[in-house]
Amino acid sequence: MRCRFAPSPTGYMHLGNVWTALLCWLQARRGGGTLVLRIEDIDEGRSKKEYTRALMEDLTFLGLDRDEGPDAGGPYGPYRQQERYNLYEAAIERLKRLNLVYPCYCSRARITSVSGAPHEGELSVYDGRCYGLTEAERRRQRKKPSLRLHVPERSISFTDGLYGLQEEYLPTKCGDFVIRRADGMYAYQLAVTVDDGAMGITHVLRGRDLLGSTGRQILLSSYLGYQTPKYTHVPLLIDCAGHRLSKRQHGITVRELRAEGITGRQILSYLAYKGGLVREACLYDPDRLVQQFDIRNIGVKDIVIDADPIEAIKYFGH
Repeated sequence: MRCRFAPSPTGYMHLGNVWTALLCWLQARRGGGTLVLRIEDIDEGRSKKEYTRALMEDLTFLGLDRDEGPDAGGPYGPYRQQERYNLYEAAIERLKRLNLVYPCYCSRARITSVSGAPHEGELSVYDGRCYGLTEAERRRQRKKPSLRLHVPERSISFTDGLYGLQEEYLPTKCGDFVIRRADGMYAYQLAVTVDDGAMGITHVLRGRDLLGSTGRQILLSSYLGYQTPKYTHVPLLIDCAGHRLSKRQHGITVRELRAEGITGRQILSYLAYKGGLVREACLYDPDRLVQQFDIRNIGVKDIVIDADPIEAIKYFGH
């Protein structure tokens, strides 16, 4: 078993991040596996080294150790995506040799106008306009293209660890999708697939907001010759108004909690209790959380935290 926690260093670690990190850590420790910390920093404009350093400090403070990562080393490094661009480019070259990739000159405005505004959780479906362009038509284009992967007319299915059987017909789910943007940045779908495959990740646990990405990643894995991991998507932490805790929503951070004198054990115990991993609202030793861990206990509904989480978490020290 090889598991991974793969955060983006675009802000300080908040409770939503800790929830996922805790579950990844519990999964690896309960299964006697290896936990990999991978820093997903391909968003160069928003990713900051100071957030990477803070994230590793916060994980240590929480008691969530890792077996491999930027600070721990390991045989599958480097563990920062910005240091793995050569692997992504090699993957694109392989896909090109399989005649699966083509340049796309469409603007975002055109794609939106064609596909319409998607509902929450849905993707804009690309209509494949540039797939049929001739070489002569491509040479006449003046815009720098993105690269898209052409999807086959078949369904991708998998069984999620919590949400059960999932099936996606990619032509109507998302259409041909971008693997490298027009500005040269590698797309998330490509980078995460290459990283999971090259690092030998066998179990992927992440938030349910990424459930819709899985079909594309399974397709890419098959083309690139990787073994498909076992996927488990988990409910998100939300506030009393139903908003997801995130960096953009200014979800409460580990730094803020530390400043209030709250310990790592209190934070983990609070999340384990709110998430249904344990039944009693008390302070837990991490080893006890490992012993009691059963992913099925958390259910599939998003988890509502207290209106005043700082005071609620402090309670777990009494």
